[in-house]
Amino acid sequence: MVVNDCSKDDTQKICEENGYNIINLPVNLGIGGAVQTGYRYGYRMGYDLAVQVDGDGQHNPEFLIKMAEYLQNNSVDMVIGSRFIEKEGFQSSGARRIGIKYFTILIKLLTGVKITDPTSGLRIVNREIMGMFAYEYPKDYPEPESVVSVLRGGKRVAEIPVVMRERLGGVSSISLKKSVYYMIKVTLAILIEWLRR
Repeated sequence: MVVNDCSKDDTQKICEENGYNIINLPVNLGIGGAVQTGYRYGYRMGYDLAVQVDGDGQHNPEFLIKMAEYLQNNSVDMVIGSRFIEKEGFQSSGARRIGIKYFTILIKLLTGVKITDPTSGLRIVNREIMGMFAYEYPKDYPEPESVVSVLRGGKRVAEIPVVMRERLGGVSSISLKKSVYYMIKVTLAILIEWLRR
């Protein structure tokens, strides 16, 4: 199912021409609202698993089968595809790697769990987490905060190695100017999430 968050490209047209399931949001909700819409749809429709994949071409869908198998065979609640376990493929820019490492350390300090790629948008969750995210999901830059939410809820998060590519299309929502805001906002969001449980 494709969540079309008021895109200005041909997403709606392509989906309709090919008969894909699509939800066209009436107003732009941003990444958090769009992803939450997908989780709510999956939960209400009775799906057992929900997959999150960024739309910029970085994520290879062939890893989803391995991720689903790992989730089901290892009794975990969320599996994240990490580019930093085997360090193959595109590793992100140096500045972004510093930010990712920072969030890895922060999450480890707060939860005791090391997540090597907390900003990865390649994820799969079980029905219980889908239900949780269907009604409560971070609004801006949600990946690190949502990991903390799952861990603080006493659920299990695992990572498996994946190979990512450079962005094939689109523009990152985190520009150089926004990077300081991003670091401060996500840090505060993680701390609040950690304190409220």
